[in-house]
Amino acid sequence: MTASRPPRSDARANRVGILDAARSALADDPRASIDAIARSAGLSRRTLYGHFDDREALIRELVAVGAQRFNTLATSVTDADPRLALARLAALLWHEASHVQVAAAIALDEAHVTDTAAALAPVRRMVSELVRRGQDEELFRTDLAAPTLARLIEEVSRTVVSRTDASSPSAADLAVRTVLSIAGLSWREADALLAAHPDVLETRPDSAKETE
Repeated sequence: MTASRPPRSDARANRVGILDAARSALADDPRASIDAIARSAGLSRRTLYGHFDDREALIRELVAVGAQRFNTLATSVTDADPRLALARLAALLWHEASHVQVAAAIALDEAHVTDTAAALAPVRRMVSELVRRGQDEELFRTDLAAPTLARLIEEVSRTVVSRTDASSPSAADLAVRTVLSIAGLSWREADALLAAHPDVLETRPDSAKETE
């Protein structure tokens, strides 16, 4: 039996180029067709279909690649204080999502949210763990069970990514404060936390830094 060979380097490059083109095309038009994406990638429709069966398969790959990036970013958050860790995680993920906001919004819409949730399992586990720690240390609200509070944070974050103008200078601050508020911090407590740790809002993933 012949072992399967890894994709050729030009095939891998084409696939990466298609994903980059898809992000760009979707940023211009969230309903961009497979033909528009192929043109943006400088490839024929036939070549694109050699990599992806249809538009939905391409979207699923975008979700998987984006989720992998989010999961990797989450592992970089090591703050002992769950309030600070949650704020830093929110800032990092917001900057990454705002870098590709249209693609992120598509990944988080109702049609794809189930696949996205599964792909983001490591991030979701981290949020759940931070919520449990925060409640155990009486730093987060305790009127909701930990799984419910973690889910509420996820849902509000999804809305923020989808609805907030990423070009606004205060967008990251709003995203972080919203998450902290849902966790149970008052605006004064959030002010104090962010004033004591101004680096939180300045924390950006490499992909976001490259566009500035």
